[in-house]
Amino acid sequence: MSKKILIVEDEFIVANDLSIILENAGYEVCGIADSVEEAREMIGKYQPELVLLDIHLKGLLTGIDLAKELAEQNIAFVYLSANSNQKILEEAKSTSPYGFMVKPFREKDVLVSLEVAQYLHEQNMLVRKNSEMLLQGTLMDIITDTGTWTQKLLKIAKLLQPHIPFDYLAIGMKNMDSLPYRGSGFLRLGFNEYQCIGFEELLNIAGLKKQELLKIQEPTPDDSQTTYNNEIDFITICKQNPEKSLVNKVFKMMSNLTLFIPVEGHNGFTVSFYSRKNDTYNSRHLALTKRLQKPMMNAIDGVLHTGTGHEEVAQTIPVQQVVKNKVEKPVAKHGFEGIIGNSHLLLTALDHLTLVAPMDTSVLILGESGTGKERFAKSIHAMSARKNKPMVTVNCAALPTHLIESELFGHEKGAFTGAVDRRIGKFEQANGGTIFLDEIGELPLESQAKLLRVLQEKEIERLGGRETLKVDVRIIAATNCNLEKEVSAGKFRLDLYYRLNIFPILLPSLRERKEDLPELAAFFVKRYGEKAGKPGISLSAQALDELAAYHWPGNVRELEHLIERSVLLNRGLLIDHIVMPNKITDTEVPVESTRIKSIDDNERDYILSVLKKCNGRISGPGGAAELLEVPSTTLNSKMKRLGITRKHVTGY
Repeated sequence: MSKKILIVEDEFIVANDLSIILENAGYEVCGIADSVEEAREMIGKYQPELVLLDIHLKGLLTGIDLAKELAEQNIAFVYLSANSNQKILEEAKSTSPYGFMVKPFREKDVLVSLEVAQYLHEQNMLVRKNSEMLLQGTLMDIITDTGTWTQKLLKIAKLLQPHIPFDYLAIGMKNMDSLPYRGSGFLRLGFNEYQCIGFEELLNIAGLKKQELLKIQEPTPDDSQTTYNNEIDFITICKQNPEKSLVNKVFKMMSNLTLFIPVEGHNGFTVSFYSRKNDTYNSRHLALTKRLQKPMMNAIDGVLHTGTGHEEVAQTIPVQQVVKNKVEKPVAKHGFEGIIGNSHLLLTALDHLTLVAPMDTSVLILGESGTGKERFAKSIHAMSARKNKPMVTVNCAALPTHLIESELFGHEKGAFTGAVDRRIGKFEQANGGTIFLDEIGELPLESQAKLLRVLQEKEIERLGGRETLKVDVRIIAATNCNLEKEVSAGKFRLDLYYRLNIFPILLPSLRERKEDLPELAAFFVKRYGEKAGKPGISLSAQALDELAAYHWPGNVRELEHLIERSVLLNRGLLIDHIVMPNKITDTEVPVESTRIKSIDDNERDYILSVLKKCNGRISGPGGAAELLEVPSTTLNSKMKRLGITRKHVTGY
């Protein structure tokens, strides 16, 4: 059955060429529009399944404006991009399109992009449907739970977190004086850890008098779903809305999504999601809130009728601790072995992990070297239905090119010189479980094509074999490369990228979550102190300051190695000073150097610094590969990709 496609493009020649390509390939082009207004009419009339959308159109509205509406209607769209500036492209990317096609178009690229977009849309709809059905069912279960209103609302807040991320959630009733319940705020402190901010707590934190706070919390007439998703919009609404202004001032929030929930017999509830990031909420979140309005209404209505009164949940954490952001001893989170920290960027990644783990969806973990991508992969497997089956890890960068296919898919005896017996490949070993493809960006193009076939057909052939073997494997891939850049350079297949990129999880670098440094450092000090026979060893305030001042190109892995060395070298039970690696002085940094280094630049500098320490030695005892805890083949591959030549090595 052919898919109906709408082309929204103001250049007739471009639109006509696309239409011919699509119709020749068997697609049904239901119309061509050159403005948002015309596109709206055609969408209502023809109900297209996919829209090809130019950013710049006739009229006042842009393709980005239409994209937000398409997201709310669950219609897939792909941008037709020309030479737009970076700001416009970032704004377009925030609408979560299913791809970009750059003008001028090649027929092959158009058809591949459409195939990928359809597949991604179908997979996302499946994930969304399953997760939302589970969410709606669990919302209704809360009605029959025991507990106070606040405790039940906290359960609702926890359920919403993976779907609509927030650092602070305010739930308030429009006619608060008609009930003993005044509403609650929930400040996120850690994974599954929240501080209830009731009326009295907010009084203390804000330093306001009762009447002043009551005045601020007076209901507003706005009953619409709205996002304030950049600094200008959010600051503007804060000037108009005293309650949002208070939240911004007290908790340092930067973006907001508001959901109104009508409740029979009352004026209704307003649920406000706040985030410390200024680009958290998009049109998909807004569409989700509209779909959740009815189940939320039923759940909150049930909570009101079954609640036990205005008794509040007991405070487990002092308000003063929330304000000072005091760090406690590290506590292992359930299901997240070795993942330490409570920064909002890390918590967002953990939310995404918990959302996708129960599904069978492919996951792409993105992040710099040393950020913990393998730990995230292990947590996804451990929290999935496949947890009792094997998880097989493959470092794609460490595989010799001529042996990649044999390693992944296996070979029969005599398949090639040296194949003295049958070998079972990694995919067969992982059958029924999970395969983790680390450094997927290092896989050669020929191997990428064969991996794509496995994803599509779910079957493999051993080298030298004639039998096709069915495999049931979930794929988790990880990379520190910018795969979009690799696709543009022709080094990574577009169709494979989108097959893997169904559910991306971005891991923050350590320098982006330095608030986690004390907790991480305490965790590693305790671990290596016990191993070294120095229980009770700790870091001084000066040592923590030295850690905070460093830029951490090697991320958490570098921190772990540095702490281990410091514990071993320290003679007492207090580490009061840490010798930082290659600490850059102010005189070494050119004043005019203001360019932000890319991930590749930082990784290149870090590898060069390690090579310098090892006097250019790569493999063997005391070599750079040993210090970096990677195979020498992996290091050689990275050096080749980053342009580190023998001249750089022998120069040290």
